[in-house]
Amino acid sequence: MLLKKIDQLVIQAKSSILESNNFSTLEETRVKFLGKKGHIHQYLKTLRHVPSEIRIKLGIKINQAKKDIYILYTQQKNTLKLNNIKNTLALNTLDITLPGRFSETGKIHPITHTIEHMKFFFKKLGFSIEHGPEIETNYFNFDALNIPEHHPAREEHDTFWFDETQLLRTHTSGVQIRAMMKNAPPIQTISFGKVYRKDYDQHHTPMFHQMEGFIIDTKINLSNLKKILYDFLYDFFNKNIILRFRPSYFPFTEPSAEIDILENNKKKWLEILGCGVIHPNILDHVGINTKQFSGVAFGIGVERITMLLYHLNDIRTFFKNDLQFLRQFKYP
Repeated sequence: MLLKKIDQLVIQAKSSILESNNFSTLEETRVKFLGKKGHIHQYLKTLRHVPSEIRIKLGIKINQAKKDIYILYTQQKNTLKLNNIKNTLALNTLDITLPGRFSETGKIHPITHTIEHMKFFFKKLGFSIEHGPEIETNYFNFDALNIPEHHPAREEHDTFWFDETQLLRTHTSGVQIRAMMKNAPPIQTISFGKVYRKDYDQHHTPMFHQMEGFIIDTKINLSNLKKILYDFLYDFFNKNIILRFRPSYFPFTEPSAEIDILENNKKKWLEILGCGVIHPNILDHVGINTKQFSGVAFGIGVERITMLLYHLNDIRTFFKNDLQFLRQFKYP
């Protein structure tokens, strides 16, 4: 008797589900048959009062009925969804006369353009390109470059340290050491990358870009270095610039020098790069015979020369993601 009632319940549920022509009515039907107080749940409660010889058969019958009703409910729900989509498409026609949506076209960032210009120039002179990690060790960033333990650059107020031995590199010169350890002379290499120092004002940012270059050979000297750098600067700016080559000091070069450019509109000298003859201690660190080989090196701040080229007075404008600022740059 109960088995027949369950069959009739499935037929009744199917009829009610098919007559449900909206989601609200369909949900009411689902609750009526499958909810906690629905018909299927009530039949499950009766199992405890049924003799054990037919309890198993009745339980299987009820569970199958529950499954069949749920399948019918799901099918009707999908049908209603499809009908809603069709009705929406029929009522809301597409107006193909509307103009399309155009996205902004990007431009090469001036820093990227400067780096590409530098790569092109130095590759023509036979320089290879090396890369190194931005998270550097104490050895490669300071010790191997002849920077003494008491140097201010090692202090926490100037450098981003992770622990006692690891830091965000303060220059790309560590790549120079790695290249010397990997390659035998003669070596002629440049490297580009981000460097980090604790500065932030109109002329400094915590992250900026630097280009490092060096040559190691048997007959390389300061005159060769000066000629290469002057040729680059005349190529980058133009022949009308006025340069000054003056002595300076760096722990990793001896003798050391800096090159200044005369800023026309302000009539004052601005330092644009540092250079010099690689200190013999550095070559000894990497096992290069200083009686046979010598080397020269230079470092250029990419933002510094880009600011001078385009007559900008605040380095922070490079990092503001201002499309209006970027659109003004015209490259050949």
